[in-house]
Amino acid sequence: MQKQSRPLERPRLVFARADGSILDHPELLMGGVAGGNPRLPAELDLVPLPRGSDLFLLPGRTPLGLIPGSLTPQLFEEEDAVAVAAFLAPAWNLLMHPAYRTREDAPTLPLYAYGAVGFADDRFWVPALRIDPDTRQDPWRFDRARLEKQVSARVATEGGNPVIQQLERCALEYNCRAAQNFFIGRHEAPLPTSMACNSKCIGCISLQPDGEFRASHDRLRRAPSAQDVAEVALAHLAQVPDGVVSFGQGCEGEPLLGRELLPESVRLIRAGSERGTINCNTNGSLPAVVDAMCREGLDAIRVSLNSPRREIYDAYYRPSGYEFEAVRESLRVMRRHDRYRSINYLVFPGVTDTPEELEAMLEFVADTDLDLIQMRNLNIDPELYRRILPEGSVHEGMGLRRFMEELSGHFPHLRYGYFNPSRERYAEYRMARGAGSATSE
Repeated sequence: MQKQSRPLERPRLVFARADGSILDHPELLMGGVAGGNPRLPAELDLVPLPRGSDLFLLPGRTPLGLIPGSLTPQLFEEEDAVAVAAFLAPAWNLLMHPAYRTREDAPTLPLYAYGAVGFADDRFWVPALRIDPDTRQDPWRFDRARLEKQVSARVATEGGNPVIQQLERCALEYNCRAAQNFFIGRHEAPLPTSMACNSKCIGCISLQPDGEFRASHDRLRRAPSAQDVAEVALAHLAQVPDGVVSFGQGCEGEPLLGRELLPESVRLIRAGSERGTINCNTNGSLPAVVDAMCREGLDAIRVSLNSPRREIYDAYYRPSGYEFEAVRESLRVMRRHDRYRSINYLVFPGVTDTPEELEAMLEFVADTDLDLIQMRNLNIDPELYRRILPEGSVHEGMGLRRFMEELSGHFPHLRYGYFNPSRERYAEYRMARGAGSATSE
C-alpha cells in the first residue's frame, strides 16, 4: 500500500479543550503564519506529522482558522478552546508558525519551536521539510530501560569524571539525544566544558536571569580539566567508527571562553589518537582561540547564528565583549587552516526566508566559504522573537525551499543538514564540489 504523502482535503483547524483533549474544527481550515497574515499552507509543504513529534497546547492563545471559500481569518472563541502547535522531531524544519490571537493574560511560551498543525484524512498534517536523512536522533532508536542500564554501567566505572557526571544528567534528566548516544556508544559525543557565556541570548536554554520563563537546563557546576575531557573523548573515538566529539552544548555556556582548556584538550586528544573528528559548536566570538585549537588538531567548527545581518544577530544574541565581525573571522580562521566549516542556522519563517536575508547570506557564504549549513528551528515564543527584532525585520518571505534553491544556484557545493558530520563525510562533500547542485544531507 502506497504511503499517502499529500492530504486529499484541506486540513482543518486543530484546537484543544481545557482537559487537554485535542480536536479538529468541523469547518474552519488550518491557517499558518510565515511573517505575514494567517494563510493556507502550500500543498507542497504539507506532510504527515513526523513520527516522534509532539503536540503542545498554547495557554492564553485563542485558535484562529480560515473560513472555507473566502479564506478569511476567524477566531474560534469557545470559552475553553486553546490553540495547538506541533513540536517537530529532529531533522525537520517547520515552515509556518500556528495562527492564534494571544490574550492579555497569556504567559510567555517556553523554549520550543512552535509549528502550524492541521487535521485531515484521519491524521495530523504540518508544513515542514526534512532537512537531513540521518536517523541518529530519531526517538524510536532509544530504548529508555536499556539506556538507563548503559548509563549506570558507565557511571559505575567513570563516574568521578565531571564530564561523565554532566552527560549523565543530560542523558537522563534533559533527554539529550547526543548525550544518550554517547552512553550507547555511537555517533557524536558531547564534551561540555563551560560555565559562562559572552552572549545573552533571548532563547538561552541554560540561563534566564529575568525570570520571564525558566531555563530548561543547568550549566556545569565546575569546569573539567583537559585530562578529564580527553579521557571521555578518547574512549568514545576508540569504539565508534568515524566518531565525532564536540565542544559546545546547550547545557553550557560558550566553550571558547576556555582559552587554555580547549586547545590543551585538543592536544591531549590528538596525542592519544588520530581517530575521529574533533568539532567545536560555538558562537565564534574568539577567533584567536579557534586558531589555537586548529594548531592542536581541531577538525571542524559549527558557528551558531540566527542571521548574517548584524542588527538581527545582535537583537537575539546580545553579544557581550565581542562584535559580529569576530564570528566571521572565526570561520575565516578555519578556512586559512583548511578545516571544515558549518553554521548552526536558527531558522524562523518570515525572517530567514526574506530577500534581505538571502542577500546577506549570499555575501556571508562567499566570505567564509562554508561547507555546510545546519538548519535548526529557533526555539522561542514566536511573538517574543518578532517583538525583539528591529522594526520591519519580519514579513512574508519566499519560503524556505526557494531560499535554499537560490543559495544553491550561487553555491552548488553547499550542503544542508542537521547534524555534525564526520571529517570523512566532510571530505566527501569537498570531493563533490562543483559536481551538481547543493543537496540535503
